[in-house]
Amino acid sequence: MDAADIAASALILGIIVVSLLSNVVVLICFLYNPEIRKQVPGLFILNLTFCNLLLSVSNMPLTLVGLITTGYPGGSGICQVVGFLDTFLTTNSMLSMAALSIDRWVAVVFPLSYHSRIRHRDAVLALGYTWIHSLCFALVATCRSWVGYNQLYASCTLCNARAKGSGTQFMVFTAALHTLTFLLTLIVMCVTYLKVLKVARFHCKRIDVITMQTLVLLVDIHPGVRQKCLEEQKQRRQRATRKISTFIGTFVVCFTPYVITRIVEIFSPGSISPHWGILSKCLAYSKAASDPFVYSLLRHQYRKTCSSLVNKALKRSPTLMQNIFLHPTG
Repeated sequence: MDAADIAASALILGIIVVSLLSNVVVLICFLYNPEIRKQVPGLFILNLTFCNLLLSVSNMPLTLVGLITTGYPGGSGICQVVGFLDTFLTTNSMLSMAALSIDRWVAVVFPLSYHSRIRHRDAVLALGYTWIHSLCFALVATCRSWVGYNQLYASCTLCNARAKGSGTQFMVFTAALHTLTFLLTLIVMCVTYLKVLKVARFHCKRIDVITMQTLVLLVDIHPGVRQKCLEEQKQRRQRATRKISTFIGTFVVCFTPYVITRIVEIFSPGSISPHWGILSKCLAYSKAASDPFVYSLLRHQYRKTCSSLVNKALKRSPTLMQNIFLHPTG
């Protein structure tokens, strides 16, 4: 192993640890808090957590072993199963993110009719579609024997070498897979979240107008209070933008290099550096470690649940632990 392989191995190991711990915490919060279970987004987050956990215990460790041993140590049967899971879990997680963005869009744009528009039955139907969609692509790739150990990514995944007899079909399949998963999800997320941001900014502007009118009426208000109100206005606008940027930005940063590499791999005759291939795979894996923080653990409800769990485990003062989780220092 050279220095790059050692660094990649350490990176994957870190991703595995963070992904397992964070996703397990999300799962525990879901099981512990009945309010989270009652919410429709909780079902999408549960499905996303399931995909991330399964990816962390199946594909990631075998990629780590592939890096260390410079080859896949298992048999072809195991590699077929892991390759099936790679396609299925990645596709399923992407579509779950699209479903979450649609749910947020309906909640913000149609707040009064949200509960009649998005019900648990609708969420179950949406999840059923994500599973069928993901299974179709994974089953086609497995049945056509297009999954195997790909040295470029040190992983059991879609493999060009196993599709030599059906090169055109494999190209069409790969293009369709990434168009109907990555590109579709990206378009849905951009459209829905940008609409959410537009509505959020509109509401912030209305609040700003009311605030400024109030400040004009209160002519005797202390300058420090006036300045604090103006700073809070700015923070509200920045907070909305930051959240939307995080949702879309993490998706683009984590998945785009891997998807572009896969497309270049099948359409370009030139060779791709294995270091870049492994790095792009690590970035894709890192989405499983970041999802719990992006969608769950940084939210007030999950932080409050975590504080309650820590209180029970350590028998600390509830007020003290809630202050630590809900108002972290630094």
